[in-house]
Amino acid sequence: MSDGAEAARDTSEAAPGLPGSALADTVLERLTALYPTAADPARARSAAAYMKHVAPFLGIPTPRRRALSRTVLEGTARPGEADCAAIALRCWVLPEREYQYFAADYLRRHVARCSSGFLPVLRHLVSTVPWWDTVDVLAAHVAGPLVAADPELRKDMDVWIEDDDLWIVRTALLHQLRFKEATDTGRLFGYCLRRAGHPDFFIRKAIGWCLREYAKTDPQSVRGFVDGARGQLSPLSVREATKHL
Repeated sequence: MSDGAEAARDTSEAAPGLPGSALADTVLERLTALYPTAADPARARSAAAYMKHVAPFLGIPTPRRRALSRTVLEGTARPGEADCAAIALRCWVLPEREYQYFAADYLRRHVARCSSGFLPVLRHLVSTVPWWDTVDVLAAHVAGPLVAADPELRKDMDVWIEDDDLWIVRTALLHQLRFKEATDTGRLFGYCLRRAGHPDFFIRKAIGWCLREYAKTDPQSVRGFVDGARGQLSPLSVREATKHL
């Protein structure tokens, strides 16, 4: 296991209480029966190596995995928040990464069923077996919609941006990735400055990415921010932020 993968595993937090859910029982029974039928050991080895051995893989290509997921979910009811939490938490304790991909996709689809009370579950998912492949989906498509639906959660993002866990910090940086005109630019630029000196590649890259994405909406403000902050931002962050300016 790589140093990065080992560090990723070390950051996990205690799981929130697992809610009872008949829907989760059905989904997990189907999921764990169907996914292994499409396993490809050679592809699994390649995928694990590409992801720095953060987790083992079944080796299912994405199109095939999503087709299987549709079969798993065929005829199931719309979930409540407790169902979403139960499905995600139960997928997160399964070893193979594809189960976590299933959960991330499921949450992305049903995030509107969740309230601000889902945030402790989200934090656990972000900080447990974390790598960019799951964290970025959770940041943009779960954390972002939760904050958009309940602006009080911006205060939680203000706490997350100062966290010692780099994946929690990355989530705070990226949660506005899809906000466009609704972006809180004070927080966007403020977060980038507060973590500009962070030594980790994934934080410096995230700073550049969130700025580059907002530049599609307001290139002038991003250009002005980057020009004024060049002495604080890393060369990687500047390069990523200005890639399309």
